[in-house]
Amino acid sequence: MSSSSPYHRHQNDVEAGRYNGDDGDETEEEGPFNIYRTKSAPLDRLRRWRQAALVLNASRRFRYTLDLKKDEEKKQMIAKIRTHAEVVRAALLFQNAGSQLPAPGSQKSLPTAIPSGEYEITSEKLASMSRDHDFDALQNYGGAKGLAAKLKTDTEKGISGEEADLLQRKNIFGSNTYPRKKGRSFWRFVLDACRDTTLIILMVAAAASLALGIKTEGIKEGWYDGGSIALAVIIVIVVTAISDYKQSLQFQSLNEEKQNIHMEIIRGGRRVQVSIFDIVVGDVIPLKIGDQVPADGVVISGHSLALDESSMTGESKIVHKDIKQPFLMSGCKVADGYGTMLVTGVGINTEWGLLMASISEDNGEETPLQVRLNGVATFIGIVGLAVAFLVLVVLMVRYFTGHTRNPDGSVQFRAGQTKVGAAVDGAVKIFTVAVTIVVVAVPEGLPLAVTLTLAYSMRKMMRDKALVRRLSACETMGSATTICSDKTGTLTLNMMTVVEALVCGKKMDSPDNSSSLPADVTSLLIEGIAQNSTGNVFVPEGNGDIEVTGSPTEKAILQWGVNIGMNFEAVRSSSSIIHAFPFNSEKKRGGVAVKTADSEIHIHWKGAAEIVLASCKRYIDANGHLVPMDDDQAKLFRESIEDMAARSLRCVAFAFRSCEMEEVPTIEEELEHWNLPEDNLVLLAIVGLKDPCRPGVRDAVQLCKNAGVKVRMVTGDNLQTAKAIALECGILESDADATEPNLIEGKSFRALSDAERLDAAEKISVMGRSSPNDKLLLVQALRKMGHVVAVTGDGTNDAPALHEADIGLAMGIQGTEVAKESSDIIILDDNFASVVKVVRWGRSVYANIQKFIQFQLTVNVAALIINVVAAISSGDVPLNAVQLLWVNLIMDTLGALALATEPPTDHLMKRPPVGRREPLITNIMWRNLLIQALYQVTVLLVLNFSGRSILNLKHDRTDHAIKVKNTLIFNAFVFCQIFNEFNARKPDEINVFRGVTKNRLFMGIVGLTVVLQVMIIMFLGKFTSSVRLTWQLWIVSIVIGILSWPLAAIGKLIPVPETPISEFFTRKLHRRKKSKGSTNGRQEAT
Repeated sequence: MSSSSPYHRHQNDVEAGRYNGDDGDETEEEGPFNIYRTKSAPLDRLRRWRQAALVLNASRRFRYTLDLKKDEEKKQMIAKIRTHAEVVRAALLFQNAGSQLPAPGSQKSLPTAIPSGEYEITSEKLASMSRDHDFDALQNYGGAKGLAAKLKTDTEKGISGEEADLLQRKNIFGSNTYPRKKGRSFWRFVLDACRDTTLIILMVAAAASLALGIKTEGIKEGWYDGGSIALAVIIVIVVTAISDYKQSLQFQSLNEEKQNIHMEIIRGGRRVQVSIFDIVVGDVIPLKIGDQVPADGVVISGHSLALDESSMTGESKIVHKDIKQPFLMSGCKVADGYGTMLVTGVGINTEWGLLMASISEDNGEETPLQVRLNGVATFIGIVGLAVAFLVLVVLMVRYFTGHTRNPDGSVQFRAGQTKVGAAVDGAVKIFTVAVTIVVVAVPEGLPLAVTLTLAYSMRKMMRDKALVRRLSACETMGSATTICSDKTGTLTLNMMTVVEALVCGKKMDSPDNSSSLPADVTSLLIEGIAQNSTGNVFVPEGNGDIEVTGSPTEKAILQWGVNIGMNFEAVRSSSSIIHAFPFNSEKKRGGVAVKTADSEIHIHWKGAAEIVLASCKRYIDANGHLVPMDDDQAKLFRESIEDMAARSLRCVAFAFRSCEMEEVPTIEEELEHWNLPEDNLVLLAIVGLKDPCRPGVRDAVQLCKNAGVKVRMVTGDNLQTAKAIALECGILESDADATEPNLIEGKSFRALSDAERLDAAEKISVMGRSSPNDKLLLVQALRKMGHVVAVTGDGTNDAPALHEADIGLAMGIQGTEVAKESSDIIILDDNFASVVKVVRWGRSVYANIQKFIQFQLTVNVAALIINVVAAISSGDVPLNAVQLLWVNLIMDTLGALALATEPPTDHLMKRPPVGRREPLITNIMWRNLLIQALYQVTVLLVLNFSGRSILNLKHDRTDHAIKVKNTLIFNAFVFCQIFNEFNARKPDEINVFRGVTKNRLFMGIVGLTVVLQVMIIMFLGKFTSSVRLTWQLWIVSIVIGILSWPLAAIGKLIPVPETPISEFFTRKLHRRKKSKGSTNGRQEAT
């Protein structure tokens, strides 16, 4: 891997075991489900937890996890396409090299442009030239400029941009899109839901029951038992499929949003932002460091332009591009320099388009919470299977030994007397109950609840200006303990203006008034501003407003240039750039060598004021004379910079020097690698740019502090500027805090030893004049200290820090494509307040999952205990197969929808971050669910054993009385879950109704559950083996359910120990193992 490619994903990865941080100590002993960081987790760890999980429906359970097989196939497909492209190119080069040399005086036969519609070249010829990198063909067309003429485009102003022209170009040369694989249809989700092992067994049992029922009782009455189970299974399948299908549509729309990159292109002489999907052949596109090449094309002009083509060739090396090596491939990244390109191929006519069309959109990705929930589901599932097996054995033994009786008191099975059909029917019913217990006990919906809440959260986060690229980041953000934030554009508005200028050694009365400046100074300053810039000034025809484009700093400086009399186009055309050193975040300056109309060479530098000032040996005074810069004058300039910085101004200096023609390399290759002279510079000006703090940023920082999240500012700006902004937005409380090590320069931090750096990292609040590598060192140090680190970044060189961090946050407006690709979440409005909203949503994801776990485990425990106790003691179960399937539907799909979509509350930001190693089921949750489960089990078992006497049903027919009692148990059990759903909303708050009306989905699901339950009891008794209840028994059911509210409120007053229960048992087990080990050691010694 090339060291000059700063944005390659950082190799110092925790999961790969190459990092000494807190998260790197995951050992085999911790179990397969304890993966705390799935970002770049090794494949063997991912395989281990899949193999360890107890799964009833693999296609559904693993739908949103990384498809390891498809991922491997994807890599092989990419390698195949790359190899094919390289073979074609190699063959063409071989053919060209082997062809005979033309006779003297004759010209080599080259392809000529064949007209295509109104254009003098066909899309096939263009695609062939780009694909084969056929330089001879390009030369035959007249180079980039000749090709532009054939495509009816201007290399300076681009195409016109008129709708008709764009449409015609799309029709002839194609659009910049590629055929995408269709998403799964609804019926695929139905098929996936049908693959559940237990549901298949239930369908087989239902079919057997149906056949036996019809045979013994006739079709009129005999189909109810089997038919009702089959109908219940079908309802479960349909509801599950609908829920899964809706989730998939949400993820699909989010994926489309991720791919919709916007770029700046030139149309009609003006720079405009368009989607890469709207780029057409003939477009002229300015490229700068960090951009992704959006289509195939050729270089029009460039300075130090270098591309990383690893995404296409697989080779991690930087390729320099110029007029001799002009071909640019779609999908590659600009690693260095800047330039302009002419688009020659789009969409499926590019290798990138072929690549994208050949591979699937998304292979999924697991999140740490998903993996841990699979562990919880596996544990509960094993317990459930054991219980179901116990129930099956007990009921079968009771049945075949004649201990099971019918409602009228007669024995169900008599050896030698009962018909085979009736015996098999009885055994099938028992088997069905056991299988249904497995359906309820194995919480397939538990891991899927994560995807449900993430899909919901991601959609809502889009409204809060955050686009989630990696699912795991969404939940990890809830555990963040520190946020390392940029200053410019994140904490500030990124709307810069020049408010102060120091020219000719004195401060200008008004920065826009250049009348008092010597003409030579103004001329040199304007030349430096116009040529040493990647921005642009567009002057519309007529009297329209001037349009300035570029980065906020470039725009502010260009606008200042216009204000002091700069004619951008005139300056650009009167002199030409012969070499450029693009702005570099390490050196914090950029320069150009300019050849003027009278063949003089001027070297212009622009950058961080104190750094440029250090290279200056002279300055121009008020009379326009060159004056040597003595120590006193240099000190005055430094004091002026510090004064501006203390007033939170960004300081930029301009300097120049002349250069003799003899010093400039004449050979093109030497010129390409020429180091611009940066000594003996003449200071032209120092300007102060004001970038105000964002409104509300102070409140957002305070919110983080209340939530136990430390905000650290990491900026390339002057330390004094950083300090002033940090005080303004509340990162530093007062001047007393603004001392080392709270306030530190990047070079000082860099110089520390590893141990000192760890100590300093914990205390740092502001780091000024930091390089991207300093940011990376800070992230590594904080992670070693056990922090969960979120980092914001926008530059190409921020990519390693963004990747190394637990959560990388790229800026959507100012961020480069390289930074965005290395990030986990894109902050679309570049606003720090949006980062804080992401923290809220992250905590909400975790809280919602915990609510759902508490709710589901309560149902699991209660249903299992009730059926087991009843089966063992009386040989009958009060909750039959159909009823349990309905409870499973409430619990799994509807419960997840209701609880996993709770919006975040302010309460979440008043507690410390959730530790990634903290148990999922907290002591508070154990207390709540045990109280509710104990209450439900007690009440319903009392009804089961004493229901006839309590309900005064002794005089009723035995079979009717049992049906009434069992119906009441079923109804009361369902109402207990409905009311307990409210309790689950607020596990640690007494008022469980706060904000409930704002969650319409929750209210809708609760309402729907109540309506369906009423319909089941009143009209579907034949299917559920229930009877209609009197209004008195309805009240009893509701009262039993509603009592869970005061019980929950009282339960929340019971204090719980801080040490997690799981830790208590783990310690005990560890002590026992230790004592066992020491005993064995003593025995061996003796």
